[in-house]
Amino acid sequence: MKRHVTIIGGGLAGCEAAWQLAKMNIEVTLYEMRPKKQTPAHRTSFLAELVCSNSLRSDRLENAVGLLKEEMRSLDSLVMKSADLNRVPAGGALAVDRIGFSSYITKSIETHRNIQVIREHVDHIPEGPVIIATGPLSSGSISKAISELIKEDYLYFYDAAAPIVDFVSLDMNKIFKASRYGRGEDYLNCPMSEREYKNFWYELINAETVELKTFEDQKVFEGCIPIEVMAKRGIDTLRYGPLKPVGLEDPRTGEEPYAVVQLRQDDRQATMYNLVGFQTNLKFGEQKRVFSMIPGLEGSEFIRYGVMHRNTFINSPKLLNQYYQLEKDPRIFFAGQITGVEGYVESASSGIVAGINMGMYLKDQSPIDFTPMTVIGALAHYISDNSIKNFQPMNANFGIIVPLGRSIKNRQQRNMQLGERSLSLIDNIKSQLEVLYSIEF
Repeated sequence: MKRHVTIIGGGLAGCEAAWQLAKMNIEVTLYEMRPKKQTPAHRTSFLAELVCSNSLRSDRLENAVGLLKEEMRSLDSLVMKSADLNRVPAGGALAVDRIGFSSYITKSIETHRNIQVIREHVDHIPEGPVIIATGPLSSGSISKAISELIKEDYLYFYDAAAPIVDFVSLDMNKIFKASRYGRGEDYLNCPMSEREYKNFWYELINAETVELKTFEDQKVFEGCIPIEVMAKRGIDTLRYGPLKPVGLEDPRTGEEPYAVVQLRQDDRQATMYNLVGFQTNLKFGEQKRVFSMIPGLEGSEFIRYGVMHRNTFINSPKLLNQYYQLEKDPRIFFAGQITGVEGYVESASSGIVAGINMGMYLKDQSPIDFTPMTVIGALAHYISDNSIKNFQPMNANFGIIVPLGRSIKNRQQRNMQLGERSLSLIDNIKSQLEVLYSIEF
C-alpha cells in the first residue's frame, strides 16, 4: 500500500519535493492556488514559475551556487534537469528560457503517475504528512494557519538585510577588534578619517537604487531604514547612527575615529561578517563600488549583497531540524524560501532534502543528514542552527560550509577542493538512496 503526502505550494521547492517522493513510489497530492488565486509577482499558471530573473546564477564549480547545482544534478533534481534542457547563453551563469523551464517542470509533475495536482487555494494545514512550501508570498489565510501551527503570534517579516562579507577577504591591517567602551572584542571595526567618511557619504547618497515592485509595502521601511535613505537626511546622520565612533578607540592612534563601520560575526565559524546597520536598496554593483570604499573592505568578497523587499519566512532555527522537519510535529516538513533559504536554486535544494526525508519518515528509516560539508547540507544546517538569534535568509556560499581543516591561500583551489569533497559525500548519499528507492513502500 502506497503512502501519501500532501504538498502545499507548486513552486521550485514544492515541485522538487513531489518529484523525490514520487520516485520513491509515494503518492503525492500537490496543491497550487494559481491561477485561481494569483500573487502580485506571478504572471502564468505554470508550476515553478521564475518570478524575477531568468538566471540561476553561476554554473562554475568553484562558486558555491555552481557546486550546489552539481550536487542537485547528482540527486536527479527536476529543476536542474529542466534548467539544463532550457539553457540560454549567459557566459559562466546558467540562465534559462523561463517559459520552457516552467512548462517542462509542469508537464513532468502533472503527468507523473504518483502525483496529482489540484489547483485550489489551501487555507489550513491538512491532516497527515504535509510539506509546506508556500513561498515568501504566502496568502494571508495560510500564513495565519502556519502561525497558529507554530504557536507564534506572527510569521517573521523582514524587509531589509545587510550585506555579508567573507572574513578572509578583509584587510585586517586596517581593521581592529573591539566592542564599545572596552567590553570585549566582539566586533571588527573599520575606522574612517573625516576625508574618507565624507567621500563615502557623497558616493552613497548618489548611488543608484533598485526600483521596488509595486506590491512591496514601502510603509514598513521606516522601522528598517536603508542606509542610503538615512544618509540623505544629513551629512552627520550616519555618525550619530550606525557609524557612530563613540566608545571605540583606534589602537593605532589611541584616539576615537571620525566614524566607524562595524562588522558583526554572522556564523559559528567566524567566516562571515555582516555590515552592521547597512540594510540597503542599492543595486548590487553599486554596493560593491561604494562599500568597497570602507577602509579594510577594498578587496572584500561579498557573500551576500543587501536586499530590500518583502519576504515572509518562519524563524526556522527555533522550529526546524536539519531535515526541514518541524521539531514539535514530525509529520510536517517545510521547504523553500519560507524556511529562510534565499534564491531559486537554494529553494529547490530544500525541497529535495524535505522530500527525501519525508520519505525516510514514512518508511520509519533514519533521516539522511546531508552534512554541512556539502552546500545542500550547509544550507539545511544553517536554517536549523538554534544559536542564531537574529535569523535572516541565506544564499549558498562557501562561508557556511565546514572548512577543509588546512590552509589553502589560493581561493579557487580551496573552493575546488571543497567541491571535490562535497561531491564525494553526495555520491555516498546517492548510493544510499538508490538502495532505498528500490524498496517497495
